[in-house]
Amino acid sequence: MKVSVDVECSPEEARRFLGLPDVTKANEVYVDALANAMQGVGSFDQLQELSKQVAPMGQFGLKLFQQFLESGAAMAMSGAMSGTGKPKKGE
Repeated sequence: MKVSVDVECSPEEARRFLGLPDVTKANEVYVDALANAMQGVGSFDQLQELSKQVAPMGQFGLKLFQQFLESGAAMAMSGAMSGTGKPKKGE
């Protein structure tokens, strides 16, 4: 048996439902700092150096971060599905 459920909600509502923290202010600070740093970039070499400072582990670091977020979302969803808010036993 296959059951599909469509949920319409805003990103804010989804964040609250999943119990994720509100990182809006931290994101604003990060974006402002990155925008200020990029204003001084005048060449490709400077841009490459900036990217190394922002993401020192490069593509591997970004992939690792993506896996971290995906596993966290999977754990949150399994907890929501079990109704306890905690991962199911044996996970």
